[in-house]
Amino acid sequence: MSAVTDLIPHRPPFLFVDEIVAESADGLTARRAWRADEDFYKGHYPGAPITPGVLLCEAVFQTGALYMARQAQAAGEKPGEGVPLLAKISDVRFRNPVFPGDEIVIEVKKKEALGGFTMMGGAVKKADGTRVLTVDFAVAWKTPESASPLKS
Repeated sequence: MSAVTDLIPHRPPFLFVDEIVAESADGLTARRAWRADEDFYKGHYPGAPITPGVLLCEAVFQTGALYMARQAQAAGEKPGEGVPLLAKISDVRFRNPVFPGDEIVIEVKKKEALGGFTMMGGAVKKADGTRVLTVDFAVAWKTPESASPLKS
């Protein structure tokens, strides 16, 4: 997991990528196993738990951030300065549910980069090849202008 946490700022319990399994100049493939003991399953849905679609999308977005960080490394830059900020989500299509215990394969492909934004397409499949979702999205790697710690 350190190969993932060395590249992006996400941490458990909001880290939804276990490992990078392949990469190319225009994309990256990652993996995630959904554990039955994850807290959100207690409420989504009790007695018939299903992985929330928003978390499946987040796994894709985190994989996109990993792709951008690896591209920065390849260009001789240091990843980890700033955060990946989601700028756009479109054309999300859910095809099949993901259940506790399922393993997914997450793929992202770069479509284009323009004005500091990287547009990508993402897909999730179960380990057996069953299609789960597709989504188009855009990310910018930025240092937030105002990042204040939470106050109690």
